Amino acid sequence: MANPYAGEVELVLDGTPHVLKLTLGALAELESTLGEDSLVAMVERFERAAYSSRDVLALVVAGLRGGGWRGGPQDLLSAEIEGGPVAAARAAALLLARAFAVPGGAPA
Repeated sequence: MANPYAGEVELVLDGTPHVLKLTLGALAELESTLGEDSLVAMVERFERAAYSSRDVLALVVAGLRGGGWRGGPQDLLSAEIEGGPVAAARAAALLLARAFAVPGGAPA
């Protein structure tokens, strides 16, 4: 079960719940993958709703890896995400919000 106060989000893949978390390593990998030169630019992209399905996939993969998963983007191509693309986009947005929330004020 994910702990929102620790920046965690849960996403169910192929019927198995996974905890996603944006660790510093996951954030660095995400910056590189998305071609952003700062964390602020990456967050702003999502705040403007100027993101693509590739961005959502990259965020979900980074979060999964931060949660201990050892797969890669290719592993998600055929995975069944409970809730579909909308759930994946919601998880990606929550990951960013929770990664940068002030302690005690983490979004639900």
